[in-house]
Amino acid sequence: MTITSRRNLLTAAAGAAAAVASEALPAAAQGGPKPIFMVPATTIPIAGEDGVFPVRRIYCIGRNYAAHAIERGSDPNREPPFFFQKPTDAIQNVAIGEVADHPYPSLTKNYHHEVELVAALKSGGTNIPSDAALDHVYGYAVGLDMTRRDLQNGMAAEKKPWEIGKSFDHAAVLGPIHPVAKVGHLKMGAISLAVNGVVRQNSNFDKMIWSVAEQISKLSEAFELKAGDIIYSGTPENVGPVVKGDVLLCKLEGLPDMSIKIV
Repeated sequence: MTITSRRNLLTAAAGAAAAVASEALPAAAQGGPKPIFMVPATTIPIAGEDGVFPVRRIYCIGRNYAAHAIERGSDPNREPPFFFQKPTDAIQNVAIGEVADHPYPSLTKNYHHEVELVAALKSGGTNIPSDAALDHVYGYAVGLDMTRRDLQNGMAAEKKPWEIGKSFDHAAVLGPIHPVAKVGHLKMGAISLAVNGVVRQNSNFDKMIWSVAEQISKLSEAFELKAGDIIYSGTPENVGPVVKGDVLLCKLEGLPDMSIKIV
């Protein structure tokens, strides 16, 4: 083989390697469009692990305990479930054993607590059957769907979207996610919330109108669910107002407690 042919072979090999490397690089590194600023990713800690859970979407189901449906003026029977969303950056992570400061939001004079079981998905799809739905759950967490009730009620009375009552900074309070591999699937167990040591909400997961599996199935009829989606599964009765200085203690059987202080 001549020196020239060796040089040609080396040049071709180098070119092929560069092409492969170029394909592996993100568009920005290849000189493509670059973001004009960075937006932080939203993640949730995973209990006992170094990794974190990246959040894609937050879904919430409304009026999913019969007694709560009644107190909100709705039919407690199995009417079709309805869902709404919160922005991912509304998440406030609360560590185990911490009493986290939670800011009282603007515009409201009637700020309500709603304790909930939260399911975190590791996979998804469309038209997922109920009997396979829990296969997509990575783990569970304690959650608070905080609500500016006066704004929600006011918009509902005017037949306008009530997103302003549900979707705001720190509106999605969460403890760390506990993997199914460690805690199993939480289908039955006590759920409660106390304010300043006085229990207000007190029920059981098995009183959900629509189970977590059924919620996943119903949601997948309307949306393509994906890894990173989390689902607030509804709150029991006796939601109520909180004011600055109140300490909330949330308890879900099978998971560590979660606590915040309204500031």
